[in-house]
Amino acid sequence: MAYSSNGTGIQRTAPVVFNLIIINVLVFVAQMVFDSGNQFSLTEKLAIHNYKSPDFQAYQVITNMFAHGGFSHIAFNMFALYTFGTWLERVWGGKRFLIFYLICGVVAGLTQMMFLKDFMMTDPMTGETVLYSGSALGASGAIMGLFGAFAYLFPNTELYLFFVPIPIKAKYMVVLMVLIDLFGQFGPVKTGIGHYAHLSGLLMGFILVIFWNRTDKKTFY
Repeated sequence: MAYSSNGTGIQRTAPVVFNLIIINVLVFVAQMVFDSGNQFSLTEKLAIHNYKSPDFQAYQVITNMFAHGGFSHIAFNMFALYTFGTWLERVWGGKRFLIFYLICGVVAGLTQMMFLKDFMMTDPMTGETVLYSGSALGASGAIMGLFGAFAYLFPNTELYLFFVPIPIKAKYMVVLMVLIDLFGQFGPVKTGIGHYAHLSGLLMGFILVIFWNRTDKKTFY
């Protein structure tokens, strides 16, 4: 997607983030158009499936991070991409930022893939037992990697958690998010959220940013 140097705001200062948001929105629109409720589902084609599933395709390792499961899903992810991505792209430049984003997203998708299972379910309309393929999708894993890098580079930046009117420093917020994902994955209530993707994306983000900054401490404060 082309970038015009005459743009202003995020388009000018963080063009990769801008283009990633545009791509995600366009894919979401395509999902709504082509998920017609018949035998073809674009969402299921883009989502990642377990590698043992007949629905798995190699391209899903990439496409899963550009597809979303609903408006609130994409809205939250794109807001987080804008919030953390613009800072990091301005620090690293577009090329390094994109590499970082894609690596975190791929690792998150592959990790979540290992825990996906096909399952049998009775169709309430026909009464037939149907094989459903477990799948995962969303940019959350890549964005958790961005959040990890942001917390590492700017640990004392104050952030606000939704519905909590008290600022929390990024270094404490990242610990809180880890605890939330651990509880979501291993707690008594199953949410259907890809917590393994969140945690692995975050861990990959930490590993990359520590490796990149092992001799350069200028970005700490």
